[in-house]
Amino acid sequence: MTHIDLGIDEKQFPGITGLMRYRPETAKPLNELAEVLLRAPHSLPAGERELIAAYVSGRNECDFCCASHSAVAAARLDEGYDLVDQVRADLDTAPISAKLRALLRIAGAVQVSGRDVTAELVADARAQGATDLEIHDTVLIAAAFCMYNRYVDGLATFAPEGRDAYAESARRLVERGYGSTVGARPADEPVA
Repeated sequence: MTHIDLGIDEKQFPGITGLMRYRPETAKPLNELAEVLLRAPHSLPAGERELIAAYVSGRNECDFCCASHSAVAAARLDEGYDLVDQVRADLDTAPISAKLRALLRIAGAVQVSGRDVTAELVADARAQGATDLEIHDTVLIAAAFCMYNRYVDGLATFAPEGRDAYAESARRLVERGYGSTVGARPADEPVA
């Protein structure tokens, strides 16, 4: 049960979806940020950006965000959950590009502390072909997901168990994006 009364059935609106229903004024900019970082046109594919979000959320032990963004990453990546699971289990041996590995190392450093992002991590990412925009957005995705994770867990929201619980919301996010209907959706249609 959440720490505050959201005025909703938290099992129907788990995680951040219930929080966004509770406070649509803050939901709008949070969803707009997620939309820009995870779905807008970019040199990094959306699946890789979702993987960064899932990776940071897993490191933060945020069950809802990790499961939700793992589901979206799996839906967007050709290798699906196999790749998501491999990255989350062992970044060093996961079958990903050297560039993505370097960016995920930067994201992991941000998760610990922004000050843990070193010139060496950035130089390695550049040496692997990462652009300044990709480095910038990796840092911002990681920082934003630290915030989202703490928002979700700081209010003790409900997180469903099992991948099946996130499949439909992942499909919606892939098709429609983040917050495209905040404040205007039917009661049975969660955002994430």
